[in-house]
Amino acid sequence: MITISSRPVGRNWSTISFASTLYLCSILDLLLAEVPCRLQAELRLGLQEALVNAAKHGNKLDPGKIVIVRFSYTDDHYWWIISDQGCGFDRPCDCNPDPEAYLPSVESENGRGTCILYKIFDRVIWNAAGTELRLGKQMGSRFRLPLLN
Repeated sequence: MITISSRPVGRNWSTISFASTLYLCSILDLLLAEVPCRLQAELRLGLQEALVNAAKHGNKLDPGKIVIVRFSYTDDHYWWIISDQGCGFDRPCDCNPDPEAYLPSVESENGRGTCILYKIFDRVIWNAAGTELRLGKQMGSRFRLPLLN
């Protein structure tokens, strides 16, 4: 089940919550509805990675646990805050500017998602417990006219 709360009057944030699942197409469609088409594929990949991590690794695909996503567009920035009900994890250091530093060994079956997140989003911030992830992407003004050559 998916629960969507519309934006309250005067507020910029909307919320979607759903039971832990890997069936994410409709959720991703909702989260990207206001994003320009030219950026949707890239952001879809990043958001899918973050949602899969929350449902699979955080909530262990327990259908009794939910993933909550708050999302907003403010000024020239898109934000997504993804929370799970898991036990958290030891998040990577936010201070390393090289996303490739997070890549696992070639033999590893997991662990590439963190690198993907750092490549796609401008801001990747975990809370101290490792149960909430804040992703930000700067877009420029919605009303900016394209430059003419």
